[in-house]
Amino acid sequence: MCGRYATTADPATLAVELDALDETDHSAGVSADFNVAPTTEVLTVSLRRDRDDPQSAPRKRVRRMRWGLVPPWTKELGKGPVLFNARADSLADKPAFRTSFAYKRTLVPMDGWYEWQTEPLGGRKAAKIPYYLHSGDDTRLFMAGLWSVWRDPNIEDATPVLSCSIVTVDALGHLAQVHDRMPLALPADRWDAWLDPDHRADQALLEPVPDLFARIEIDRVRPLVNSVKNNGRELIEPDVDRAGEQISLL
Repeated sequence: MCGRYATTADPATLAVELDALDETDHSAGVSADFNVAPTTEVLTVSLRRDRDDPQSAPRKRVRRMRWGLVPPWTKELGKGPVLFNARADSLADKPAFRTSFAYKRTLVPMDGWYEWQTEPLGGRKAAKIPYYLHSGDDTRLFMAGLWSVWRDPNIEDATPVLSCSIVTVDALGHLAQVHDRMPLALPADRWDAWLDPDHRADQALLEPVPDLFARIEIDRVRPLVNSVKNNGRELIEPDVDRAGEQISLL
């Protein structure tokens, strides 16, 4: 599962690094977000042709999308479940995801993601303990995602809403100590095949790379991240007061 994450990716820098077009709106300013939550707009990387030239070669494009995929048949935005995660084992079958899995796949860059464990407090209400999972060398992770286009059926020529969902798989190795699901991080050599809009995704692309996930470190962090009102680098810093404590499931 991945319901909250952190990212310091700058769209302009990301576009340069990936030789992509930056199609984001910079008018509102750009800043890191250490507490990304569903329904907010997040950075994504997709591979698409120019709308005015359908015969052109596909180009990588950095876009912002609403986190929580909105199927095209949705009658009203904000109604129904928020589809912020999509299970890899059912992408080809579930109506909400199967078309996106076939033709609209994306990458979601992040620095790391959060998971929670419930810890009993001796008769008092149990506490939700947050953990931050990130690459040991602090390199950016690119998670497999799906995207969709929705237009309000009640408005003529409605502005399209782009939305996305992050693909999850069974957790590997030590990560299963925190949660039984994890977002599917893709290595660079799978990006082009995953993004290719002209070919259906091969199931092999959904197989996690053990070496990639073996490098993921788990830090217990302070409960600040439990509230979406909090946002800052302090959210991903290890809880030094609990530095000697291990994950409760160990």
